[in-house]
Amino acid sequence: MKPFNLFPYDSNIDFMRMRWVSLTVALLLMVVALGAMGARGFNFSLDFTGGVGVELRYAKAPDVDKVREQLEAANFNGAQVQNFGAGNDLLVRLQADGKQEGGADKASSIGDAVAKAASLAGNPAEKRSSSVISAQVGKDLALKGIYAVLFVIIGFLGYISLRFEKKFAVAAIITTMHDVLICVGWFALSGHEFDLNVLAGILSVMGFSINDTIVVFDRVRENFRGMRADPVTILNKSVNQTLSRTVITSFVAFLSMLSLYIYGGDSLRGMAEAMIIGIIIGTLSSIFVACPLLTMGLLKVSKQDLLPKARDEEALARRP
Repeated sequence: MKPFNLFPYDSNIDFMRMRWVSLTVALLLMVVALGAMGARGFNFSLDFTGGVGVELRYAKAPDVDKVREQLEAANFNGAQVQNFGAGNDLLVRLQADGKQEGGADKASSIGDAVAKAASLAGNPAEKRSSSVISAQVGKDLALKGIYAVLFVIIGFLGYISLRFEKKFAVAAIITTMHDVLICVGWFALSGHEFDLNVLAGILSVMGFSINDTIVVFDRVRENFRGMRADPVTILNKSVNQTLSRTVITSFVAFLSMLSLYIYGGDSLRGMAEAMIIGIIIGTLSSIFVACPLLTMGLLKVSKQDLLPKARDEEALARRP
């Protein structure tokens, strides 16, 4: 009995025939994403811009939405409110915009003002602590985020070059960066807050995307060595053979992130949103972008690229 397959085992959808259309759409999406980043910028959170964090405790679990409304009414615009620890604790983070009652830029006075504004009827808020989130810390975090992305890209390039061939490594990195750009562009276009959790989600998207692409490339390599056909036919066959696995795996990952988005709370919503978009785009790109790139220009792959090298044959010959 054959294992469950979402598509027929002998499916032969001609993905390569649509490669110019799919690559054009991918390019347009990247242009839109870059345009949104340049024109609109990002709604960076306090992790990157700096501000004040205030911890509040209530006698009983507060209504978070009501607290947000009261802070907005008190002109603490854009305040981030989230539960932490026990259900009675809230963390409020906001820009230091001079709303404090005594002395400029004093975290303690801002905390007092926030506690007063966030107190609910019959359930007053008690300030537990307040601290300044330095903008310099935000700059350091942003820089480390860029280093992390570069580290991942270089690592992927080295790993795929050793496992496959340089053309595959370049195609995989282009595909992955396409996914990341669209994911990041979404946050610029939508204006949704970009915080450290979103950055972690985007780094996870890179891992998911490259994993999906490598599964397809593995099948491409096997088929190049075992099939007598032209490269386009082999690439098409490889995508069809891995299609069910790609879609099923992505769907399961999508469901996990959807549940995190719905039930994970405000603090994890940004990361879940980044990964949901990344999973959708990453799945489509592994089907419609990665292999089509291997039929273009300098990345055009041939059977000779994947045949065992002479040194491999010599190594095999030396074996007892």
